[in-house]
Amino acid sequence: MEPLPTVDLQLVAIVASVAALAAGLFFAWRWDQRRRMRAVRSFAVTSCGFDYLRDVLVPDGQGSALHVDFLLLTARGVIVIDLRDIAGNIFGGDQMSAWTVMHRAQRYTFVNPQTGLYDRIAAVRALAQGLPVDGRIVFTARGRFPKGLPRHTLMLDSLPSEFPVADRETMRSLLERWMPAWSAIKKSVAPSRLAAPKAAI
Repeated sequence: MEPLPTVDLQLVAIVASVAALAAGLFFAWRWDQRRRMRAVRSFAVTSCGFDYLRDVLVPDGQGSALHVDFLLLTARGVIVIDLRDIAGNIFGGDQMSAWTVMHRAQRYTFVNPQTGLYDRIAAVRALAQGLPVDGRIVFTARGRFPKGLPRHTLMLDSLPSEFPVADRETMRSLLERWMPAWSAIKKSVAPSRLAAPKAAI
């Protein structure tokens, strides 16, 4: 009987170290890619406003608070942004309690986000001292709406056309009137630990 081959423990250790290093580099690369993508999306949203707040808790008037992804001060007032990063075909409507996502071989539903948006708009209006407040649910390019967009829903690349950037100098007098209310909003909110955007798949 031939003797069993001996295992070179040093070689095994080297191979394991190389594999661990490769895995670490891969996960670091993935983390950096996601960080960069979040930064790009954040800029795409915030570039539409004169000022903004991100990931804040807005008091709801009932002793609790609502998470808001972005609050933008724009030429049309304050815009509440609910940012969604969902991949696949999305089927939703104003009267539907749940929206459906179909992506590759998967199918799932999520709660109609319009109701939550209306609650956030109402909470911000309660702080806004007459400053106009509106809101949008904004989806990234990973999602598609084959049957059309529901009310108050936008794709991220359509945000600048919906809320065009206005010249600050041209808006100076209006901004001066709005600033006390915007400052009051900023003082009334708190940082939120929830991260935006909400992602799926």
